[in-house]
Amino acid sequence: MARIKKMFLILTILITTLITGIFIVDFWVQLSGEEQLFEDTANIPENKAGLLLGTAKYLRNGNINLYYKYRIDAAVKLFRSGKIEYIIASGDNGTKSYDEPTQMRKDLIKKGIPENRIYCDYAGFRTLDSVVRCKEIFGQQKITIISQKFHNERAVFIAKSKGIDAVGFAAKEIKGRYGLKVRIREKFARVKLILDLMFGIGPKFLGKKIDIG
Repeated sequence: MARIKKMFLILTILITTLITGIFIVDFWVQLSGEEQLFEDTANIPENKAGLLLGTAKYLRNGNINLYYKYRIDAAVKLFRSGKIEYIIASGDNGTKSYDEPTQMRKDLIKKGIPENRIYCDYAGFRTLDSVVRCKEIFGQQKITIISQKFHNERAVFIAKSKGIDAVGFAAKEIKGRYGLKVRIREKFARVKLILDLMFGIGPKFLGKKIDIG
């Protein structure tokens, strides 16, 4: 009986430590880029390029993914306000049937963004890949990251750790149960991010440099 109590105590301590660690990392990432996050175009600094972080256009049930829709809307708003000159659409293009950058490019063009102002990053498999490739492949030392605020917090944290001067422009948030699920998943993504940075994990692919403009 005493042995079981001891094991239960150890397990409780481990779980408590793990949960505490997750919340510490979450708060650290959130606080780190607080001054670099913007929700309107009035005060956000101008940058040559906006990095539009990809996601699937449709959910499994066939409905439009509002995270995707609102990111497209935010990129268009930022471009029309004159705060960025070019958009780098970065996302997953792991298979022939799944191509986030091309889909984003098509929808940006439909919204009136000129074709020659859009560049596709086909190897943005993760947020870390997208941010690092923006510097290493597209040559951008200063960028405006476009996604939901919680996602921008992590992306700006990555940028700062890689010596990139970044600000984040917030797309509209998603509320309700689906939004809650994504936010919970984000907490674990932040822990994974810290481990990636600690162990020097880089993008899956780099490649030839691309000149913007």
